[in-house]
Amino acid sequence: MIPPEGATSEDVKTVTERAPAKERPVRVNVQGLEKTYRAGEEDVRALGGLDLTVRDREFFCLLGPSGCGKSTFLRVLSGLLEKDAGRIAVEEPEANRPTSSMVFQEKGIFPWKTVIENVAFGLKMRDVPVARRREVAQRYIEKVNLEGFEDAYPHQLSGGMKQRVDIARAFANDPEVLLMDEPFGDLDAQTKRQLQEELVTLWQERPKTVIYVTHDIEEAVRLGDRLGVMTDRPGRIAELVDIDLARPRTRDNLDLSRMEALQNRVWSILEGVTQSPHE
Repeated sequence: MIPPEGATSEDVKTVTERAPAKERPVRVNVQGLEKTYRAGEEDVRALGGLDLTVRDREFFCLLGPSGCGKSTFLRVLSGLLEKDAGRIAVEEPEANRPTSSMVFQEKGIFPWKTVIENVAFGLKMRDVPVARRREVAQRYIEKVNLEGFEDAYPHQLSGGMKQRVDIARAFANDPEVLLMDEPFGDLDAQTKRQLQEELVTLWQERPKTVIYVTHDIEEAVRLGDRLGVMTDRPGRIAELVDIDLARPRTRDNLDLSRMEALQNRVWSILEGVTQSPHE
């Protein structure tokens, strides 16, 4: 469903505030997920019976040791890779809406398309009329502060601008679930913080379930409603952590002592999963 005419951010925000995340229905349910892939002459067991539930409109962050299967999990969830075993259930969206969209670290926009063509691409694939898809694309271009760059090509943009295009494209397509694979991982600190704030603003205005992979503990605590820490390969969920920080998490109202405590807890979990065998 494309955002309705006349809808305001306040109209949509009230939807997210009606029920706490713990009381919302499950949107993504993963049970016993297994995935092994071939690397050279060896079989690598990336996922080893991973179980996870993510609730409707929850911002869920996923962390883990390098190579633990975080990105593999997202690719299986998105359908880019086939699972070997297990069950994945994603509650179906309303008619004419995609189940999921994915945002990559490596800037997965089309280099031969302009900014507005990239943002409108998913709508074009859904046969949305030209005028309507340009209207929606333009709206999200403005939301990510790229107004004036509609006709620019990716080679004319900075890294942060390319990521803004990718995020705008994902939200314009209005998926039920947004899958994000370390989207800000190679950006400088200032650009990363700006994009984090823009992402949360978009998510609050147009609520959807987000599964966000990151290696950055501070980022996970700053963005997430809840986070999961994975074991070393083969990846499973070692522990779940509720992020009980009020939103908006701005410099003025962020509880820094509580944030530090949460980061220390996640560090302790990560140290445990990298030092202890789990098979």
